[in-house]
Amino acid sequence: MSQNNFGEVRVFVEVARRGGFRAAAEHLHQAPASVSEAIQRFEDRLGVRLFERSTRSVALTPIGEQLYARSLPAVTDLEGALSALDEDKDQVSGTLRLSAPYSAGPFFLDDLLAEFAATYPTVRVEVIYDDKKVDLLTSGIDAAIRSQTMMAADTHALPVGPELNMTIAASRSYLNERGTPRHPSDVLDHDTICYAFGRGDQLAPWGFTGPEGAYVMQPKPRMVANDMRSLLSYAAHGLGLAYVYGEIAAPYVANGDLMKVLGKHLAPMPRYSINYQSKRHMPRRLRAFIDLAKTQTRLQ
Repeated sequence: MSQNNFGEVRVFVEVARRGGFRAAAEHLHQAPASVSEAIQRFEDRLGVRLFERSTRSVALTPIGEQLYARSLPAVTDLEGALSALDEDKDQVSGTLRLSAPYSAGPFFLDDLLAEFAATYPTVRVEVIYDDKKVDLLTSGIDAAIRSQTMMAADTHALPVGPELNMTIAASRSYLNERGTPRHPSDVLDHDTICYAFGRGDQLAPWGFTGPEGAYVMQPKPRMVANDMRSLLSYAAHGLGLAYVYGEIAAPYVANGDLMKVLGKHLAPMPRYSINYQSKRHMPRRLRAFIDLAKTQTRLQ
């Protein structure tokens, strides 16, 4: 059934239900003449007369009675569904589906989601930790937490979480054997341990800062993994330089397993971003999550 056909059915039901063109027009917020013309078109399309009209009353014909009896339940069900939709869109409910990298959980996302779940108990939260790029259009995910290099094209992004300070660390034994790098270019002469975004050919670049500003390098790795604690373990075993988040490396440095190098040359990484498809008709659950994330980010 085309949209025009359905519109005419709804007008027909309202005229029959309310006993006249004027009452139906008031309910539908249309002019009485428009309602009368819609019924005329509907009758012409069906090739039958649905109403008997007089100057004082409107009454269903026998065939109109049959059509009304069969179409009223369908129109009533649809009206109920639309009414429920109006109520639901004003409530924070449903299932919030997120994708995020493994590192985001302990950094900030676990605490953020715990607060969100406590604030909105009617929302179910699903978070899938995965470093791969997500197609927001086809995945069924409401939003993805990603670094700038992994955000989908033609989407919106909101910075979230803490600033990400980086560290290059190596074991004392490795540095004694291979020497301590003094400049970022020295990294190219060292064994390096690199982070991969889900696949071995999608490596995280190493970010530095110099007189002309921030820049990145991509050293040739000896070891590759998609878990930063594994990178630190490899570095502690003397396998090379690891480029990791400073917060994760701090315990290894504090207990003497690793030493930091090139600290003054390192540029901080941009914050993670909440990556989402569209601002139009955004589910209330996603809007509530974004608003809470904005508040938490401002407090950090």
